[in-house]
Formats: sequence, structure tokens, C-alpha cells
Amino acid sequence: MLPDMDGQSSDYMTETVQDVQHRRVLYIPGFDPVPARKYRERYRRGAEEQAGISGYSIEMGAQRTKGYYGWHAKSEIEGVQSEADIEVLVWSDIVKTSMSHGIAATYWQMIRTAWAYIGSGALFRLMRLRKGPVIAALYPVVFLLGQLFIAVAAGAGVATGVAWAGTILIGIPLVIFGLIPGLLTIWLVLHLFKKYDGKILAYYLMQDYAFSARFGGANPPELDARLEDFKDRVEAALTSDTDEVLIVGHSSGAYLAVNLLADMIRDGRVAPDGPKLALLSLGQVVPMVSFLPKAKKLRGDLRYLSTRDELTWVDVTAPGDGCAFALCDPVAVTGVAPEDQKWPLVISAAYSKTLSPERWKAMRWRLFELHFQYLNAFDRPGDYDYFQITAGPISLASRYENRQSSASRITAPVNRYTSIE
Repeated sequence: MLPDMDGQSSDYMTETVQDVQHRRVLYIPGFDPVPARKYRERYRRGAEEQAGISGYSIEMGAQRTKGYYGWHAKSEIEGVQSEADIEVLVWSDIVKTSMSHGIAATYWQMIRTAWAYIGSGALFRLMRLRKGPVIAALYPVVFLLGQLFIAVAAGAGVATGVAWAGTILIGIPLVIFGLIPGLLTIWLVLHLFKKYDGKILAYYLMQDYAFSARFGGANPPELDARLEDFKDRVEAALTSDTDEVLIVGHSSGAYLAVNLLADMIRDGRVAPDGPKLALLSLGQVVPMVSFLPKAKKLRGDLRYLSTRDELTWVDVTAPGDGCAFALCDPVAVTGVAPEDQKWPLVISAAYSKTLSPERWKAMRWRLFELHFQYLNAFDRPGDYDYFQITAGPISLASRYENRQSSASRITAPVNRYTSIE
């Protein structure tokens, strides 16, 4: 019996009973401008490391399916072989377009986004769940205001210096002429901050939250159009010769997966005699959107999907991930949980237990990497192993068949807006 991540016991892997020979995995990233090949490289590194730690093998090969960027994986675990075709459902181009705004537009976004969360009261209600994600949301505001203060101070210093030099050299204060170099200095300082934002991530995070708040929680039209393409890819997987179709939604990709699957089940695009259907949500930030006034569709989709027998839905977060709403049941905290709620199963990745003390200490303040740890290897994995889930011989339903949600699961319905569409 292996301990799971909440300190309970797990029967998994005492005996490997195969119910998946082939799996289709469709991964939905969060708000991330990086190309899909970066996810392949992360998977390659993590699979190699996890296989070495856990004593199994995973081989990776070229993509065999038509569609977005992907790869093939073949595993052998305890002598049992299985394979998977993994595909990244790409929307990084939409992310890049939304991030193409200039400096002034970003500060305007900051004002609009702050008002969306503060004016609606969502910010204060989110703080009642987890302070970490709220602090992460305030981080870009603080840094952008700090950058503006430094830039203005530098500009004022230059303008004053020019005026002082004019007085000394020609006896005439050049206050007006000092405005031009002063303004140029402000622009230069802000430009330098933006140029090196890869170290600070203030612009990136600001544009992330602005994207979600832009329509008060409703999806932008371009994202809804892309979701239609994603549905076609999922339907193609569900009608292929495979044993399980696993949708993985990371970060904001989790609520996109909810939108996608709820629509597909409503529209009859999930056949009862087809492959097993599963949703694995990782590091979800659903409340950041579902708590906004116009997120009616998302709230309706959460409520609808939480009762469906057509799928298995497992939600994995970790209190050590300051960017996720760790152990918050996204349906319940949004205030739309029906009496017959079945999903999601909420479990913890428990970084303090599943990472070695040395690794946990080294990573503790690397907040961005901790948000991606769900896709990486663990030194002491419990019942969550991303690579066995995506490429191993056990379906998500079977792996967690006897699992209970974490005792620390948060279900308090603190959302003010509960209307649905």
C-alpha cells in the first residue's frame, strides 16, 4: 500500500490491472505565449526523470495524429505496455495578440482590471478562499505602479537637472525645455522595465488577468471560436480507436476544458459507447473568472459538468502553488453546486511531501515553476504521477476509483454572483 498525497492509503500499483492500451491526451495550456514545442520538451525531461525515480520506462516519438502540435509516448510499467498520442490544443497565438499592447495600454488595462475585481467585490471574496492567488493578482499592480514611480522620479530628476544647468550656464531657467528630456527619460525607463519583464513578469501577469476580466468573465469571441476547433479535435479523438480520451487543463486551461466538455456533452457529441472520457484539471484558477459578474456560461458549465456520468473529473492542486486556488472545489466555491454534485474529485499534490526537502527548499520561492510542477517529475510521488496518468495502463477513473477528496477541500460558497446561462 502506497501513501497518497493526503496521507491516506492507496491501493494503486499494488497490482497493475490494465484497462488502457491506447490513450488520446489533449492538453489545454493556460495563458501562455510559449510555443507548443516547449511543452513537449518539458514532458520529455519530466518523463525521463520520473521513470528513473519510479522504475519504469517511457519512450517518446513523433506525432502520429493530424491536428495541433503533439507527440507519441510508449510506456512499460511493471511489465505492462501502453501508449498515448498527446496533443497540445494551441491558443498561444491569441495570448500573444493580447500581449502586444504598448506601455500606455497596459496601464489602462491595469485600471480596468482592478476596477473589474474591486468594483464587483470579487477580489475581497476571493481573498476568503486563498490569499496566494490574490497576492499573485496584486503583484503586477504593485510592480507596475512601482515602475511608474521610479520612471517619473527619474524624469523629474532629469528635468530639474536641465533647468538647473540652464540657470548656471546662461542665467535662464530652462524649466520648459527640461520637460522634453524629462518625458523622454520616463519613456526610456518604462521601456527598459518592459524589455526585461521576462525576469519580473509584471506585464505578463497583468495581461493574463486583464484577458480574463476583459468581458467581465465571459470568453472573448476569438477564444470561443478557438474552442470550436478544440471540440472538433476532441470529437475526433472520441471517435478514434482508443481506450481513453483524457483532457488536461492547466491553470486557466482548466476552465476552458470545462466550457469545452460541458458543450460537447450537451450537444450529444460524447457517445455512451465510446472511449472513457476524463478531465484532469491542474493548478486551476477557476474562481478568478467564475466570480466575475458576466461569467454566467462558465458557472452554468461548472454546475452541469459536476453531475455528469459521461466523464471522470479529477482536480489536482497544491497549497505550495501560490498561483492556484489550492483544494478549492471550483463548483462549490462558485456557489453553483447542485445537490447531486459528483465532480470534481479534489486532491492535493502536496509538494512538501512529494518533493524532497532539498528540492522543496530550492523551489519554494520559484512561484512560476511551482505552478508548472504538476507537469514535472516528483521525487516521492504519491497517487499523482502525471506521466503514468497520461501514458500508463490505468485509466483516470480506475486510478482514483476508491479515492476520496482531500479532507482539506474548501467548499464554502463565497461567490456573490451565481446566475447561470
